[in-house]
Amino acid sequence: MVLRSEWPSSSCTVRISVPCLSNSVAKVKAYFTNELDHEIGGFEAEFLIDFFGKEIGAYYYNRGLFDAQQILNEKMEEVGYLIQEIERPET
Repeated sequence: MVLRSEWPSSSCTVRISVPCLSNSVAKVKAYFTNELDHEIGGFEAEFLIDFFGKEIGAYYYNRGLFDAQQILNEKMEEVGYLIQEIERPET
């Protein structure tokens, strides 16, 4: 399955492997059956996954970028301290 981004000026494409999609479809179907007492088919579950990916996928993507940036900033600060530790005094 391929999810295409609806973001302006973006050619971002997310490819979901067949095993991952099959697993996700099974989970969505089980959720509908167990929690909502309603059965849906694989086709409907796949469309639901596609819908959520397009509608709220950007939020999770952006949150992942933010979290990665925070970690990178923390690590770069640590590197700065390590560099200061190995500096040699100037005479």
